[in-house]
Amino acid sequence: MSNSVSLTQYLQLSGLTELATPAFAVAVAQQQQALRQYLEQVSAPTVNWQYQVPELGEGGACSLFGVLAAEPYDLTAILGGQTAANQQALARLSQITAFYQQQAGVAWFGIYQARANPAGEAVLVKLSYFGAPSRAEFPLTPEFATISNNSSVGLSGKARVINSVASYLQQGGEYYTCDPKVQAEACLPLYAQSGRILGIVDAEDFQAEVFDQRALALLVAVCLTIPDYLPAV
Repeated sequence: MSNSVSLTQYLQLSGLTELATPAFAVAVAQQQQALRQYLEQVSAPTVNWQYQVPELGEGGACSLFGVLAAEPYDLTAILGGQTAANQQALARLSQITAFYQQQAGVAWFGIYQARANPAGEAVLVKLSYFGAPSRAEFPLTPEFATISNNSSVGLSGKARVINSVASYLQQGGEYYTCDPKVQAEACLPLYAQSGRILGIVDAEDFQAEVFDQRALALLVAVCLTIPDYLPAV
């Protein structure tokens, strides 16, 4: 039994009701089936418990692009240890990330889970990704949500699809810039079957207008699958 919501519920909760068409439902179902087959047939990759992250600027708000921190981020503490269950969860999420990379062809993608960090702060923590190094934790606070799509979606549960970052900024939108080459971003929530927000996925590309209905069908299929494989909280 899936730990996620149905497609209809997902589109309602996330504010993507304009995608609620029979054609979109068929496209999502096809991608879900392809992902299930991939998970069954492809061997799990090596799990990376550590990954490089950029230095954070003064106050910790912004990443310093191209400047890596001396120490990598280690998932061990925030997940409560390198247990067999956590190892299996990260392996599955790595498989999903690899599937998305093959199918989407975008520049960057990450899976984030809402958890408390060792300091007791509510954050989104990056569990799996491909692309350039980026910050590991996004604070789940109203203040940070004003500058971060990740935090905003993680708190509100409402998807944010920006097909032109330049136009979004011109219209007065706030944007957390990790990589200045990014021209389009789709940040979508993850839900438990109860509707509780479990985390987010974030996809970015260096080309504008890439997140059309076909691309979003793939991303939604991924979002409906991930909740079954997140580490226990």
